[in-house]
Amino acid sequence: MWHARTRTLRPSLALALTLALPMACAHAAGYTLDPDHSFVYFEITHFRTSTIRGRFGPVQGHVAMDPAAGTGELGISVDTRQVDSGMALFNRRLREPDLLNSESDPTVWFVARRFRFEQGRLAEVRGELTLRGVSRPLSLMASGFSCRDDERFKREVCGGDFEATFNRSEFGITFGRPFIGDTVRLLVQVEAVRD
Repeated sequence: MWHARTRTLRPSLALALTLALPMACAHAAGYTLDPDHSFVYFEITHFRTSTIRGRFGPVQGHVAMDPAAGTGELGISVDTRQVDSGMALFNRRLREPDLLNSESDPTVWFVARRFRFEQGRLAEVRGELTLRGVSRPLSLMASGFSCRDDERFKREVCGGDFEATFNRSEFGITFGRPFIGDTVRLLVQVEAVRD
């Protein structure tokens, strides 16, 4: 439905797609991300000396997956107004129009319909990242993933750690290059509770 050439995405369409995931994957189990355990961390080089790090979150979203069939769907949203680098002044700078553009376009979307499983465990999620109204393909590689029964609350919880990289210039963020790196490394921590 979305392609790499897509330039804009209406938030209402993305939200509707996210909410429709359980219906679209009728035989899959549905899970809602736990906001207490779902965050996105970023890393980018600074003047080729150190690495700037920060966090977005909590992340909101829904997952539907069927490991036996090797299928799944995912829709998550990230509010860039909640960026936290550990420095209040830098957080405000990151929200400016030439960087995250948080006031005009506050939400980042990741929607995926291509899941790869290895021996029943989620290994990769391929979809599209929409940032500043620009959509590009993105693959999240799992460095760890598992499910467990939460005896205390009588529920199943699945989660893992994922990693991806992308070039910020592909989303129109060119400020500071080449002194500030173009490649952004994402580290995604998620846990989701079965519906």
